[in-house]
Amino acid sequence: MATKQLVLAIFPSEAEADAAAEEMKRWDDESDEIKLKSTGILVLDEQGNLKTDKVGRRSTGKGAGIGLILAMATPISLAAGVIGGAALGALHRKGLGVTQDDRDRLGQELKGGKAAVGTVVDSSEADAVSAKLDELGGASEAHELDDAAVAQVDAAAEAAPQDASTREAPVA
Repeated sequence: MATKQLVLAIFPSEAEADAAAEEMKRWDDESDEIKLKSTGILVLDEQGNLKTDKVGRRSTGKGAGIGLILAMATPISLAAGVIGGAALGALHRKGLGVTQDDRDRLGQELKGGKAAVGTVVDSSEADAVSAKLDELGGASEAHELDDAAVAQVDAAAEAAPQDASTREAPVA
């Protein structure tokens, strides 16, 4: 059984996603019961580039790869510039537990001007986090993550020469 889940919530705009991510950070800081591993925002900018922004804790280690995890939740054509070279093929083939249909749907929604807030949580916290994101105006969904793939993504993020949590990639 997976111990972590990716909770994604689609918001009508990047501004609404930014506000929700900041509220999630406050909620996490105030809560003794919920401890978000890492949170990020996924959006296409005006030029059609995939942009992932990490919100909250900036530490390396557990959760360092939220930008890569979010990029991997999109079609490979969107993720190509965020996940480079051999890592792209290896990680996308291994997968995280997000289906190709889910990736394609998310990619289409982002092309429609929407933005996603994603957070990696312990499976026991996924329902509460989904409910909070829904309360903040998002449409949430949760995906069980492959623990070995998450560890591989975190290792790739730590080894990257630059901060992989905030990069842009042209849409293919």
